[in-house]
Amino acid sequence: MGLVLKRRAQISLEFMLVFAILMVMLLYSVRYVTFSSDTSSQALALQVAVEEKSVANVIGGAIDQVYAQGPGSRVTVYARFSLLRSGKHLRNAFGIGDPIVYIMLIGNESSMFPDGAVNSVVAVGVAERGSYPVIEGDSRTGVWVPTFLRYNSTTRPELAVPLDPENIPPVIRVVVQWDPEEPVGIEYNETSSTLTINIRVGGP
Repeated sequence: MGLVLKRRAQISLEFMLVFAILMVMLLYSVRYVTFSSDTSSQALALQVAVEEKSVANVIGGAIDQVYAQGPGSRVTVYARFSLLRSGKHLRNAFGIGDPIVYIMLIGNESSMFPDGAVNSVVAVGVAERGSYPVIEGDSRTGVWVPTFLRYNSTTRPELAVPLDPENIPPVIRVVVQWDPEEPVGIEYNETSSTLTINIRVGGP
C-alpha cells in the first residue's frame, strides 16, 4: 500500500513539474508573439500604410491611363480594402480617437502638395474626423503616389472623399473619366460602392 501511495505521489510531482514548465513556455511565447504595445502599433501602422499605397496605386494608375488616352476616355478599376475598414485597427495604429479614411486628389497649388511631386498626387490616408491626413514626415498617417495629370487649381487645390471605416466595403469600384464639359471632381456613391473621378488638365 505504501508503495502505491509513493508511486502516486511521484506521478503527481512529475505532473506538476511538467505543468509548470508548460506554463513558463506559454507565458514566454505569448510575450514574444504579441510584442509590446508600441511595437505592435508600429507594425500595424506599417501594414495600414502598405494597404494605403496599394489603393493609391490603383487609383493613380487609372488616372494616368485616362490622361494618356485623352478627352472622352474612361477606365474602371477595383480597389481592395481590409485594415482600412476597421476603426479599431486604425485607432491602435495611429492613436486616433475618431478615425476617418480619405481618398484625395491633390494639385500642385495645395499646401498639402508633397515635396518631390510635380503634377498632382493621389493620397490615401487616415485622420481624425474633421482633419486631413498627414502624408509626409515621421508622423504620417497616409501615403501618396504621383500622377501625370497636370492639376493646378487655386480654388480647389485638393479634392477629398471621406469614408467611414466601418462602412467601407471590401472592394470599391473606381471609375475615372475625362469629361471636358465637367470640372475636376471626386465623389463616392455608398449605395453602389463606386468612387467616380473626373479629370481635366489645368484648374477646376
